[in-house]
Amino acid sequence: MSKVAILTDSNSGITQMEAKELGIRVIPMPFNIDGQEYLEDINLTQADFYKMLEGGAKVSTSQPSIGYVNSIWDELLTEYDQVVYIPMSSGLSKSCESATISAKRDYEGKVFVVDNQRISVTQRQSVLDAMQLAEKGYNGQEIHDKLIEVKFDSDIFIMVDTLDYLKKGGRITPAAAALGGMLKLKPILLIKGEKLDKFRMRNRSVDNAKEIMLNACIEKINGYLKDKDGRTDNIHLEVSYSGVDTTEAKKFVEMIKEKFPGQEVVCEPLSLSVSCHIGPGALAMAISKALPDEWVK
Repeated sequence: MSKVAILTDSNSGITQMEAKELGIRVIPMPFNIDGQEYLEDINLTQADFYKMLEGGAKVSTSQPSIGYVNSIWDELLTEYDQVVYIPMSSGLSKSCESATISAKRDYEGKVFVVDNQRISVTQRQSVLDAMQLAEKGYNGQEIHDKLIEVKFDSDIFIMVDTLDYLKKGGRITPAAAALGGMLKLKPILLIKGEKLDKFRMRNRSVDNAKEIMLNACIEKINGYLKDKDGRTDNIHLEVSYSGVDTTEAKKFVEMIKEKFPGQEVVCEPLSLSVSCHIGPGALAMAISKALPDEWVK
């Protein structure tokens, strides 16, 4: 049986400390802030990031060099037979594409890059799923193939508190941002696969956004996710947020628990690469279908 290492990046929201507890590795994502490079969760904390972002610093995302990624693979392969690497969605960064090319060229049969087009809490769930499969004895290729098979079995709905960052990123026009600001709109976006799309643009309150996101997730659970196996009880529920204030996130967790009594609701910060484009004050709900029973039992 192959000994398989699980590797991801900090877009998953998994901290370095949590990674040690889980027995996995996390590659920190680099950020350029006012011309200086920072590494997420190494010399860049959530609090520091938002302080600089809200202070008007010029913030841009980057990607780890392929040489650095290769060095982590080489290190892991001294202890493990294979590596399953789960980076952020290829639709949101070229990091996954670079890793895929390198793995096929120089690490055939040893490193398997999973382009399952997830980010943040749903990417985190993919990592936990990969760990579960590895514990059941699947090899790297099998884990890769199974994660690809279920890659679209998740959704993230995100309420944006301010339109300023979408305007900066060119996702909406300055005129639309100005109008939205006047109307105090808090639009809801959808991350599905490789895209960050509009879902409900004319929403005006946090409480209403929570209702919209919860109902949208319930519709998905009773719709295409139920069609997978006829079940609605094998779903992972997740809340995420940007910024340092967790008040609304905690309220949202309790609201979801009322609809899904007895079910765990994970609550984690949004990855900084997402927050960079939508700003602080965002609130999200995500759902992920659990792995099929026949794979893990």
